[in-house]
Amino acid sequence: MTTCSQSTEDNSKKRARSDYIVKILSRGLLAVYLVILIWLVLFKLQYNILSVFNYNHRSLNLNPFAAPLKLNGRINFGEMINNFIIFIPFGILLNVNYKRFRFLPKFTLILVFSLTAELIQFIFAIGATDIIDVITNTVGGILGLILYRLSNKYISSKKLDWVIIAFGTLLLMFLLYYRIFILRLIY
Repeated sequence: MTTCSQSTEDNSKKRARSDYIVKILSRGLLAVYLVILIWLVLFKLQYNILSVFNYNHRSLNLNPFAAPLKLNGRINFGEMINNFIIFIPFGILLNVNYKRFRFLPKFTLILVFSLTAELIQFIFAIGATDIIDVITNTVGGILGLILYRLSNKYISSKKLDWVIIAFGTLLLMFLLYYRIFILRLIY
């Protein structure tokens, strides 16, 4: 009898340790992702952050139906797509880290983060503040929330979280390697 209860107790400890490791890794990944996201959105991946403050360009577009992000007379859909894509992991990582929260608080956090980033750009004149950015960022985050929920229907939460952590860590290492070594060689 004691062997069976001891085995159950050992399995319970292993599960608790595994859950703790997932929690630490996922929170760490979220923190690193947010730092990189801020570095990307506000400082355009510059090493010399003070040079961004010399940009002194302040513009504000609150009309989403105006021709946003014009490049050579044409709408620059590339920047809108990039904004959309870089916020997908935000929604995914929020779901990994905050399972108890419902959709609305996570949606609100994504929206507030995007609005705050745009306001900081406007206040410090370090970029163009555009409602289209807020919309595409938020929609990207929402897609991340939805993708996690849909994936969770077919894959258990624990397996899905491990896959996201592993893939996110590999992607993060690749992006940092690319930024540090490849882009440095080009420029």
